[in-house]
Amino acid sequence: MEQKYGFHNFFDGLYDRQHTRGEHWAMLLRVAKYIYECETGGTYKDLAELLRGKNYYIATTNQDAQFFRVFPAERITRIQGDWRYWQCKRPCHDEIYYNKEQVFRLCEAIEDDALPDELIPRCPHCGGVMEAWVRSHTFLQGEYYEKEMQRYMDFLRRNANRKTLFLELGVGLMTPMFIKEPFMNMVYQWPHAFYATLNPQHALVPKEIAKKSLAISDDIAITLKQLLGKSTAGMKEFNVKEAFNPARVY
Repeated sequence: MEQKYGFHNFFDGLYDRQHTRGEHWAMLLRVAKYIYECETGGTYKDLAELLRGKNYYIATTNQDAQFFRVFPAERITRIQGDWRYWQCKRPCHDEIYYNKEQVFRLCEAIEDDALPDELIPRCPHCGGVMEAWVRSHTFLQGEYYEKEMQRYMDFLRRNANRKTLFLELGVGLMTPMFIKEPFMNMVYQWPHAFYATLNPQHALVPKEIAKKSLAISDDIAITLKQLLGKSTAGMKEFNVKEAFNPARVY
């Protein structure tokens, strides 16, 4: 696909307008299959260990469901969706569909990097094409999304006057409106809040909250292990030159 169309990563390929619908679905299926099969990241396990026994909540723009492997679902809000679910592309109704069984079955049917048109998943209501439940112009912000956002807002309201750490891990500048900017605004307004950003590329702190903030421009995985007193021998540090930088930004 890279040789055929010239894009160099899945993110840019997802928005490429040259490839066919079948090729698009082959990419969706393969990334979903990888998400189901890949190992749980050690950084998530270390974070869970650091948070054990604490009053916490997780707001994430990650769509790879890794948080759900080590944290209870009722403590997570998926702001940008989840590759394990499909929705009607229109969308004609308020429902998302868990896709594991279909993903593995349809991956076996991919031919020449494309899913045959007759196998492309269709909406059970309108018969239109389905789409991954991830942030796009057709993203379904329906009952499931609103329920998770309400749970997140309820947690924030309950803790607005308590000592609160807003720990921001790896949030970039592509979509700052979901986590980075709200965190900064709440720290500015809340009397006992503190902001800590851990990011080797974008550890930024506005001057308005400088006295209530800490910016750490180090590797997240290594830093969490150091906080736990674990060995980091043999770990490869984050290399900014190798970092993913999409050609498309919002």
